[in-house]
Amino acid sequence: MSVSIKAIRTSSVSKRLAWMLASAAIACTAVGFGSAQAQGTKLGFVNTERILRDSAPAKAAQSKIEGEFKKRNDDLERLANNLRSSAQKFEKDAPVLSESDRNKRQRELANIDADLQRKRREFQEDFNRRRNEEFASIVEKANIAIKRIAEQENYDVIIQDAVTVNPRIDITDKVIQSLGK
Repeated sequence: MSVSIKAIRTSSVSKRLAWMLASAAIACTAVGFGSAQAQGTKLGFVNTERILRDSAPAKAAQSKIEGEFKKRNDDLERLANNLRSSAQKFEKDAPVLSESDRNKRQRELANIDADLQRKRREFQEDFNRRRNEEFASIVEKANIAIKRIAEQENYDVIIQDAVTVNPRIDITDKVIQSLGK
């Protein structure tokens, strides 16, 4: 299994579920504003996942992180390829090896595999920690932009990450544009 930087994404299932539940609670409250909506309550929606994927700061952060971790990722790929070729060589040589040599090489391959798995876990943890650091800054800037847009355009409620939303109230593009400035 190779480690792919692109395969590592922004949200865990539990975070998404928490956001959905919070958004649903806000949405239910907003439904209570039904009569208030008729009186001019202005609602907006922001897709945080899209901001963390499509905004200029997010793309820059992703590139920066990939650059920081490229050497380690390449080293892991090289180790995985070496292990694969060693395992193939062992399979080819196994019939002619003595029992003790075969056991010794099997242990060596098992140790190399365990080391590779440990390095992959460490890589994944370090990558996720670094990504979370970068994205926390982007979320902070996005929240400031959302508040600024809400004040400038007189929004009463802005919901983040709802299950379903009418595109008419989606202000994600405005936030992405604001972050790009």
